[in-house]
Amino acid sequence: MNTIYKAQLLQKRRWRIRKKVVGTALRPRLSVKFSGQNIYAQAINDDLGTTLVFLATLDPELRKQKLGANIAGAKALATAFAIKAKAAGITSVVFDRSGALYHGKVKAFADTAREGGLVF
Repeated sequence: MNTIYKAQLLQKRRWRIRKKVVGTALRPRLSVKFSGQNIYAQAINDDLGTTLVFLATLDPELRKQKLGANIAGAKALATAFAIKAKAAGITSVVFDRSGALYHGKVKAFADTAREGGLVF
């Protein structure tokens, strides 16, 4: 039986996006991942294979706000991530949505990060 599972389709979308989106030292890749309960965001230099900035809703300061993997949580995390990235000297990034559609919470994260000062 030729059943294609949701996880396999998601992985195909991730690979398709990652062929085109590459982070450098000057313009790292901003990867955002939404799990069932949490949101993870990181700025990655793909040339060296290093993570420059990482933030998740599991961070002690954000955990106090009881954020979920929803639009409100995405906005709060994006604001905090933009502040942390600018403190690390990152102003311009390439957005990697990790296979998710650019809609809803992914779009809310991207728009709020732009408002926070990140250029992409």
